[in-house]
Amino acid sequence: MKRSLTYTYVLLVLSMMLWGGTWVTGRMLAQSIHPMPAAFLRFTVASITLAFMCWRMEGRMPAFRRNQILPLLFIGATGVFSYSYFFFTGLQTTSAGRAALIVACIPVCISILSAVLYKEKFPPLRIIGALTSLVGVSVVIADGNPLALLSEGVSRGDFMILGCVASWTAYSLGGRSVMKTMSPLTAVTWSCIFGTIMLFPAAMMNGLPQDLMHATAIDWSCIIYLGALATGLAYFWYYDAISIIGASRSGIFINTVPVFAVVMGFFILDEPIHLSLLAGGTMVVTGVYLTNRP
Repeated sequence: MKRSLTYTYVLLVLSMMLWGGTWVTGRMLAQSIHPMPAAFLRFTVASITLAFMCWRMEGRMPAFRRNQILPLLFIGATGVFSYSYFFFTGLQTTSAGRAALIVACIPVCISILSAVLYKEKFPPLRIIGALTSLVGVSVVIADGNPLALLSEGVSRGDFMILGCVASWTAYSLGGRSVMKTMSPLTAVTWSCIFGTIMLFPAAMMNGLPQDLMHATAIDWSCIIYLGALATGLAYFWYYDAISIIGASRSGIFINTVPVFAVVMGFFILDEPIHLSLLAGGTMVVTGVYLTNRP
C-alpha cells in the first residue's frame, strides 16, 4: 500500500510538472507558429493520445448519446477552441511564469460562480481566500502596483491570459453536467475531438500549411509535449490519482503548477523573477488553497 501511495504521489508531482511546462513550451511555440495552427496541432496530437487511452481502457471508442452532443460541443468550444486562442495569443507577449500565475486563480473563479449559479456554500474563509487570490492576480498583472490598473489598464497579452481564465471557468462549469453522465476521460476525449474540428478552419485561414512547412524540430517537440504528454499522459495520471486518494487530496497539488512554471521559465527561458511576481504569486496560491480546502 505504501508503495502504491508513493507511486501515486510521484505521478501527481510529475503531472504538475508537465502542466507547469505547458507555459514554457507554449511560450516557445507561440514565437514561431500562429496561435490557431499551433492550437490545432496541439489538440490533434492530444485527441489521438486520448482516443488511444480510451481504446486501451475500454476496448473501444466510447460513444455518446444524442442529448450529450450540445454539452460536448460547448466544452469543446470553451476548453479547447477559445482557451487555445487566448493561450497562444497571450504567450506571444506575456512571460510563461506571469501567465501561469494569472491562470492560477481559475479555481477561485469557479468557486465564486458555483456559489452564484449553484448556490454552493461560500463561508467567510472562502471569501477571504477569493479576495486574496484576486488581489494577488492584480499584483502580478500590475507589477506590484494594483492601483496602476486604473490608470494604465491591462496589457493585451495579460488580457488574453484573462481570457484563458474565463474560457476554462466556463469549460469547468459546463463540464459538470457532462461528467454526470459519462466518465471524465470520455468527456475530455470527445471535447478535444470536437474542439480540434472547430480549430481546423481557423488554422487553415491563418497559415496552417505554411506553418507545417516551416516548423522546426523544436516546434514539433513542443507540439508533442503539449499534446501527448501534458494533455494526454498528465491527464490520465491525475485522474488515476483521484481514483486512489480522492479529488480533494489530488487537487491540492494543482497549486504547485504555477510554481513549476515560474521556475522553468527562469531556467529555460531566462525570465526574471521580480519581487512583485513572488508576492502576487504567493497570494494567488494561498487564496486558491483557502478557497478550496476541504
